[in-house]
Amino acid sequence: MAEIALQDKIASVAQAALDSKNGQNISAIHVAKQTVLADWFVLATGTSNTHINTLADEVEFKVKEELGIDPIRTEGRGNNMWILVDYGSVIVHVFTKEGREFYKLDKLWTV
Repeated sequence: MAEIALQDKIASVAQAALDSKNGQNISAIHVAKQTVLADWFVLATGTSNTHINTLADEVEFKVKEELGIDPIRTEGRGNNMWILVDYGSVIVHVFTKEGREFYKLDKLWTV
Protein backbone atom coordinates (compact mmCIF):
# COMPACT_ATOMS: atom_id res chain seq x y z
CA MET A 1 0.00 0.00 0.00
CA ALA A 2 2.85 2.41 0.79
CA GLU A 3 4.29 1.80 -2.69
CA ILE A 4 1.06 2.95 -4.32
CA ALA A 5 1.07 6.10 -2.23
CA LEU A 6 4.65 6.81 -3.27
CA GLN A 7 3.78 6.43 -6.97
CA ASP A 8 0.90 8.85 -6.55
CA LYS A 9 3.19 11.27 -4.70
CA ILE A 10 5.84 11.15 -7.45
CA ALA A 11 3.17 11.89 -10.05
CA SER A 12 1.81 14.74 -7.95
CA VAL A 13 5.22 16.32 -7.31
CA ALA A 14 6.07 16.02 -11.01
CA GLN A 15 2.83 17.77 -11.98
CA ALA A 16 3.46 20.58 -9.51
CA ALA A 17 7.05 20.98 -10.76
CA LEU A 18 5.86 21.20 -14.36
CA ASP A 19 3.21 23.73 -13.39
CA SER A 20 5.73 25.85 -11.45
CA LYS A 21 7.78 26.33 -14.64
CA ASN A 22 4.75 27.06 -16.84
CA GLY A 23 4.41 23.69 -18.50
CA GLN A 24 1.39 23.57 -20.75
CA ASN A 25 -1.34 20.94 -21.09
CA ILE A 26 -0.16 19.06 -18.00
CA SER A 27 -1.93 15.76 -17.48
CA ALA A 28 -1.48 12.58 -15.50
CA ILE A 29 -2.79 9.35 -16.96
CA HIS A 30 -3.18 6.27 -14.78
CA VAL A 31 -1.99 3.49 -17.10
CA ALA A 32 -1.56 0.58 -14.66
CA LYS A 33 -4.47 -1.35 -16.18
CA GLN A 34 -3.20 -0.93 -19.76
CA THR A 35 0.51 -1.70 -19.38
CA VAL A 36 3.20 -3.06 -17.11
CA LEU A 37 5.52 -0.21 -18.16
CA ALA A 38 4.34 2.14 -15.42
CA ASP A 39 1.41 3.12 -13.25
CA TRP A 40 1.42 6.79 -14.23
CA PHE A 41 2.36 8.80 -17.30
CA VAL A 42 2.70 12.51 -16.57
CA LEU A 43 2.71 14.64 -19.72
CA ALA A 44 3.46 18.29 -20.39
CA THR A 45 4.24 20.55 -23.31
CA GLY A 46 7.00 23.14 -23.40
CA THR A 47 7.31 26.09 -25.74
CA SER A 48 10.88 25.42 -26.94
CA ASN A 49 13.80 23.03 -26.54
CA THR A 50 15.14 25.21 -23.73
CA HIS A 51 11.76 25.14 -22.00
CA ILE A 52 11.40 21.35 -22.19
CA ASN A 53 14.89 20.98 -20.71
CA THR A 54 13.95 23.39 -17.92
CA LEU A 55 10.74 21.45 -17.24
CA ALA A 56 12.56 18.10 -17.07
CA ASP A 57 15.25 19.61 -14.81
CA GLU A 58 12.60 20.98 -12.47
CA VAL A 59 10.86 17.60 -12.21
CA GLU A 60 14.16 15.92 -11.32
CA PHE A 61 15.02 18.65 -8.81
CA LYS A 62 11.63 18.70 -7.05
CA VAL A 63 11.22 14.91 -6.86
CA LYS A 64 14.74 14.65 -5.40
CA GLU A 65 14.17 17.56 -3.00
CA GLU A 66 10.74 16.46 -1.75
CA LEU A 67 10.98 12.67 -1.94
CA GLY A 68 14.71 11.93 -2.11
CA ILE A 69 14.29 9.97 -5.35
CA ASP A 70 16.48 10.19 -8.45
CA PRO A 71 15.17 9.05 -11.83
CA ILE A 72 16.23 5.66 -13.10
CA ARG A 73 17.14 7.38 -16.36
CA THR A 74 16.46 10.49 -18.38
CA GLU A 75 16.42 10.26 -22.15
CA GLY A 76 15.96 12.57 -25.11
CA ARG A 77 17.83 15.67 -23.96
CA GLY A 78 19.42 16.06 -27.38
CA ASN A 79 16.48 15.35 -29.66
CA ASN A 80 14.67 18.72 -29.35
CA MET A 81 11.20 17.13 -29.26
CA TRP A 82 10.70 14.89 -26.24
CA ILE A 83 12.39 14.28 -22.89
CA LEU A 84 11.46 11.24 -20.84
CA VAL A 85 12.17 11.14 -17.10
CA ASP A 86 11.75 7.58 -15.84
CA TYR A 87 10.97 6.87 -12.19
CA GLY A 88 9.94 3.28 -12.85
CA SER A 89 6.31 3.40 -11.81
CA VAL A 90 5.97 7.00 -13.02
CA ILE A 91 7.20 8.18 -16.39
CA VAL A 92 7.26 11.90 -17.12
CA HIS A 93 7.06 12.92 -20.78
CA VAL A 94 7.95 16.51 -21.67
CA PHE A 95 7.29 17.45 -25.29
CA THR A 96 7.48 20.33 -27.65
CA LYS A 97 4.05 21.08 -29.15
CA GLU A 98 5.06 19.32 -32.36
CA GLY A 99 6.33 16.27 -30.49
CA ARG A 100 3.16 15.93 -28.46
CA GLU A 101 0.99 16.22 -31.55
CA PHE A 102 3.13 13.65 -33.38
CA TYR A 103 3.27 10.98 -30.65
CA LYS A 104 -0.31 11.52 -29.35
CA LEU A 105 0.31 9.69 -26.06
CA ASP A 106 -2.75 11.33 -24.52
CA LYS A 107 -4.98 9.68 -27.10
CA LEU A 108 -3.06 6.39 -27.08
CA TRP A 109 -3.24 5.82 -23.32
CA THR A 110 -6.54 7.43 -22.36
CA VAL A 111 -9.41 4.98 -22.23
